[in-house]
Amino acid sequence: MQTRTISDVQVSAIGLGGMPMSIEGRPDEQRSIATIHAALEAGVTLIDTADAYHRDANEVGHNESLIARAVAGYGGDTSDVLIATKGGHLRPGDGSWTLNGSPEYLKTACDASLKRLGVEAIGLYQFHRPDPTVPYAESVGAIRDLLDAGKIRFAGISNANPDQIRQANEILGGRLVSVQNQFSPAYRSSEPELELCAELGLAFLPWSPLGGISHAGELGSRFAVFADVAQAHGVSPQQVSLAWMLAKAPVVIPIPGSSRPETIRDSVAAAELKLAAEELARLDAA
Repeated sequence: MQTRTISDVQVSAIGLGGMPMSIEGRPDEQRSIATIHAALEAGVTLIDTADAYHRDANEVGHNESLIARAVAGYGGDTSDVLIATKGGHLRPGDGSWTLNGSPEYLKTACDASLKRLGVEAIGLYQFHRPDPTVPYAESVGAIRDLLDAGKIRFAGISNANPDQIRQANEILGGRLVSVQNQFSPAYRSSEPELELCAELGLAFLPWSPLGGISHAGELGSRFAVFADVAQAHGVSPQQVSLAWMLAKAPVVIPIPGSSRPETIRDSVAAAELKLAAEELARLDAA
């Protein structure tokens, strides 16, 4: 597995997003654990989760607990696995997502995530999404306090714009290490954030990187280009999508969500797929 860098830590070039294993439509726990183990066997050392990845109101942190159990029960060495989680989103249990970016809530949420993950310090803790009712500086200030207290090893933000990235890095005293935004062939509006991360040396973690790629009707001619390139290499369009992202900048670390062993194995193979300059240009223009 090729590696990329978050701060001074080497992680797999492809991570695993845990959300599909815990929200609506989730599989049984046995299959989810098999998926996490398949990722570890394939060399994945970055697993992304959040306390809000759950379905019912009474199971906050479902995905964090699931991942903690799966990693603990894996037979191999997991000492180099970086588990990234997030705080600031809530799910009341009716399928909706709400926000709470208050410093008090974020600190309480972090303490709860520490217990569920069973660690002394969270590997990477990310502010999940800006809360329009709370000044952004106050929310990020809470992340800074958690960093200073040693409760988190690294600090990141998610769903942020360029101004927020710069502001967060300033508040954190230059210790911001990552930005997690939506980015995929169907959703490219985070290009400015990706470019800024490359400029600042911050890891850019695309969430939902395969969004829409498996449904030709949603992407139309854009999907056809990814399918054509995939056919030429004898691989899946999903692999082409991830390889295209990896080629954009060395700071890009996609975290495709998965709930089946076979899908995470397919995603991991994208790290070895080399696309020609002409192919990358076609995909950029799609």
